[in-house]
Amino acid sequence: MPFVYGLAMAYLLTPVFNWLHARFAPALQKHVKNPRRAARAAKFLSTTVSVLLALLLVAALLWMVLPQVISSIVGLVESNLLTNSIQNVTGWIEDTLQNNPQFEAAAQRVYAEAVAALTAWVKTDMLPQLTNLMSGLLGTLTFFKNVFIGIIIAIYVLNSKQLFAAQAKKLLYGCLSTRRANIVLDNARFTHRVFGGFINGKLLDSLIIGILCFVGMTALRMPYAMLISVVVGVTNIIPFFGPFIGAIPSGLLILLIDPLKALYFVLFILALQQFDGNILGPKILGDSTGLSSFWVMFAILLAGGLFGFVGMVVGVPLFAVLYSILSGLVCHSLRRRGMPEETQA
Repeated sequence: MPFVYGLAMAYLLTPVFNWLHARFAPALQKHVKNPRRAARAAKFLSTTVSVLLALLLVAALLWMVLPQVISSIVGLVESNLLTNSIQNVTGWIEDTLQNNPQFEAAAQRVYAEAVAALTAWVKTDMLPQLTNLMSGLLGTLTFFKNVFIGIIIAIYVLNSKQLFAAQAKKLLYGCLSTRRANIVLDNARFTHRVFGGFINGKLLDSLIIGILCFVGMTALRMPYAMLISVVVGVTNIIPFFGPFIGAIPSGLLILLIDPLKALYFVLFILALQQFDGNILGPKILGDSTGLSSFWVMFAILLAGGLFGFVGMVVGVPLFAVLYSILSGLVCHSLRRRGMPEETQA
């Protein structure tokens, strides 16, 4: 796990490292006479600043978000929210439908069944999982040990990534023919371009959506603004299904407190996701995967069923790479047979 954490952190920090290195290296070459010493200093500064920026960002997010999230979860567990909310919503239904007794009775029956199912789910599944998640991630010494060692590994990987890349090329050209080695390198570059563009873009997109959700919910004076914004931001990392995965339990939570605000929340989330899907997402991600909506949904369901949450996050770029490799092999086979490559043909 330390190597998994370290490699993941190094990969996510690579764009920051490259941006800093492109600015530190020319400046140090002008002021340091020894070129090798200037190159080492540029890599050292770029690695140090990249890791420090990441740690400061994580610390700032935890300092702002974690206390409010914990207090919200503790308040949900300790409060008598479900009982009071059920009574409030029942009274609201009675006041709204008092002129139509038959429709009121049907609505009350459906609502009672939904409340019973929701109450059981919140008590037995949602709240225990949230509390277990917080205690498991933040209260386990093993996790912090793995993260600490992972940071050290990430520093080594960032500082030596050019050496590792050169050694990998040396191994490829030593074991394979030049043509096959070039094919492997081309596929590796394509994989890096798809994964890097998608994952880094999706993280930035989800961070912006989480901030906008918090600002909007605070302006609308909705309850548990920080907790719900974190849920919406984290689940937004999942393509296609993410907005629904985060919005449905959040909307039900607000429904227990104020049905009218729950309606406002649903409308707000719909507007926010339209903005994300049509403006923000395409602006940040572009067409980084080249997959149609059908294959995006297929990749998420397949990878999510196999690998859980992580599979839902990386399933789309992974499937895009496999799809591109398979398409290349098919086109190569068609060319050898003298057949057209266009799908319409």
